[in-house]
Amino acid sequence: MDLQKVKELLQDRIPTLALAYCLNLWQENPFDLKLTKSRQTKVGDFTVRRSMNRPRITLNHDLNCFLFLTTFIHEVAHHRTVLQFGLRTEPHGEEWKLVYQNLMAPLLNDGSVFPEGLLNILRVHMQSPKASSFADVELTKAFRKFDRNHAFQTTLAELPEGTVFRLQGRFFKKGTTQRTRVLCYEMKTRKKYLVPAEAIVGEAQLSLL
Repeated sequence: MDLQKVKELLQDRIPTLALAYCLNLWQENPFDLKLTKSRQTKVGDFTVRRSMNRPRITLNHDLNCFLFLTTFIHEVAHHRTVLQFGLRTEPHGEEWKLVYQNLMAPLLNDGSVFPEGLLNILRVHMQSPKASSFADVELTKAFRKFDRNHAFQTTLAELPEGTVFRLQGRFFKKGTTQRTRVLCYEMKTRKKYLVPAEAIVGEAQLSLL
């Protein structure tokens, strides 16, 4: 993967004013960048193994530009943390938080990359960043306002307990809410899953079972 390929992947998916900064981050410490299909339980991830030629970052292809940018920086922070502190470092420990804060700072201080309302929420979030954006309900809601089909989306948090809904091609029944996640039961297997409360769901119907 070269700089031109990275530019092609990023240029239509992040705010224009952030492109040069993101390309510079890649140039300083290159990695493989891959876009994936939509994943409800995560928007990006970072993978590194001794057997790999380069670490790999994957990002959901359909994120709005502000969530895509923030997720990109989140994952680059994982890469930088491994480079600085080694593979044994806690994935979302204090080292990662500091690196993430430092990488996000230029974008937050500039004031022209993110819309004002989202910028203020991001600044609060970055005081103590969480492992997942789903864990910050206010930030998740702020990002979601910029989704193209926002008006037609239903989140798990909006459904009453006992509702049956579809998620990633499978049907679940909503159970009790546990902080930022919801205990759900897959209808076919009866297995239990903790699903982010702000996950987008489909075909919701109140269960009579």
